[in-house]
Amino acid sequence: MAIWQTLAAQKRDSIIAAIPQEWIIPSIPKVEEVKDITGGYIQQFLSPKEIEITETDAVDIIKNASTGVWSAVEVAKAFCHRAALAHQLTNCLHEIFFEAAIRDAEALDALYSQQKPLGPLHGLPVSLKDQFHVKDVETTMGYVGWIGTHEGQKNHPKHRVYESEMVGELRSLGAILYVKTAVPHTLMSGETVNNIIGYTLNPKNRYLSSGGSSGGEGALIGARGSPVGFGTDIGGSIRIPAGFNGLFGLRPSAGRLPYEGMANSMDGQNTVLSVVGPLAPSAGGLKLVVKSLLSIKPWLDDPMVVKMPWREEEGNVEGKLTFGVLRTDGVVGLQPPVRRAVEMTLKALVEAGHEVIDWNPPSHKNVNDACLQTWRYDGGADVLAAFALSSEPMSTQVQQAYGRGQQPQFDATAIAANNVRVRNIKKEYMDYWNRTAAITRTGRPVDAIICPLAPFAAARPEGYKYYGYTTWVNLLDYTSVVVPVTNVDKSVDKVDDMYVPLDGLDKEVQASYDPELYDGAHVSVQLVGRRFQEERMLAIAEITAMSLKSSK
Repeated sequence: MAIWQTLAAQKRDSIIAAIPQEWIIPSIPKVEEVKDITGGYIQQFLSPKEIEITETDAVDIIKNASTGVWSAVEVAKAFCHRAALAHQLTNCLHEIFFEAAIRDAEALDALYSQQKPLGPLHGLPVSLKDQFHVKDVETTMGYVGWIGTHEGQKNHPKHRVYESEMVGELRSLGAILYVKTAVPHTLMSGETVNNIIGYTLNPKNRYLSSGGSSGGEGALIGARGSPVGFGTDIGGSIRIPAGFNGLFGLRPSAGRLPYEGMANSMDGQNTVLSVVGPLAPSAGGLKLVVKSLLSIKPWLDDPMVVKMPWREEEGNVEGKLTFGVLRTDGVVGLQPPVRRAVEMTLKALVEAGHEVIDWNPPSHKNVNDACLQTWRYDGGADVLAAFALSSEPMSTQVQQAYGRGQQPQFDATAIAANNVRVRNIKKEYMDYWNRTAAITRTGRPVDAIICPLAPFAAARPEGYKYYGYTTWVNLLDYTSVVVPVTNVDKSVDKVDDMYVPLDGLDKEVQASYDPELYDGAHVSVQLVGRRFQEERMLAIAEITAMSLKSSK
């Protein structure tokens, strides 16, 4: 066995060893035996009280924890237990620190006994993607070569003693931190897989991916092992796991929430910035944590955060709205369940009295090509160096981007040229959006765009071949919220034999759809707004969700 394999196995075993013995599932069923581990399957291992707590929305957890209905300790223990079960069934965790979480919960209960709730997140368990540094907890980001180091550097003074800025902010607000979740090594994949924990499965349909790169967050929250968690997004990495797991997810504009002190790939590439944002089973859960973080002025801790407090008035969305609908980007078409979800969404909004118009913007292919260029600035040097630390192999999913080895790096002139291209694209798209005011009933430009987040409800393993439905949002730095719509129904979402593929890639994507295999999977859409419209887009997401619920 190679050294990297031994290190990976030891790390993998240590995660299981951190789970109390009484929470170990005696026999893990094969995918063929249990396709869906949510709901009744995972509930069989929990007490009625644990089920009640873990299936409560973050907003109501706060109500119960801050009024003494539930203690912080019993909430923390319930989510620790369910997170342990979720990991055994889906491979969604990189780090477990339950004992520290219980100690923090005990301290919160002691404060509460003195009528001193710590903050607006008092007693709320919050999970974190394994890019956050947490004291006394390792950060591997899926790399074997990072085990026992600080971001690959041995004997570094920050190793296991340093915390990312948001970690300290969440603690000060009363949140309980207890796990860090799985990512694909490099972070640059819509599927979560690495040589430490293997492949992270979708809890609703374990034949499918949980998404990536915040796939551990998606799987954990999808299995209700967390009420809310934080991921990051540079090409869809919050929105993809949210959509694949039937969750709400917010991709804010860069500079709205603090990123300071987090591990990352391609650090220093500033044309398209990775952003941090939450995932939760409800839009209310997203609003709760974003509003709480902004209440403590994160721009004082992170120089990249814009001084922009929570703007309640921006979230007061009333009257009729106008939505643009993007049914296809002209590069890859949608599989039948996704087409149905888009049509369901616009139908529900029209029934609620809102207007929907076709969205025919400037070429998305041009937008996405410019985005792809930014990820090639260093020719793969950063991620290749991380793999070289242990000589571990790349996953198949990552090989399509980095498998050719070191490529030519962009010089300053080439980077500047791409930045000019990006600026021009942003202006062109802004002008198109502004011109829609001339054709809407409201006389305003379109309020939000209804858009797929992927051509499929979820990717099959090694099947995420096209990212164009999410990456355009990153290049334009728009605000986006994912809204769950429906589930795949094999009796309705049949293969479309009349569909004519646009090219070989489209043909491959369409061929990957199997109604029987996909049956039951979550199907979602994303709502896209302009930059720094987080309050407004969260409100529009709630309006959309309510319209879907009320739709005929």
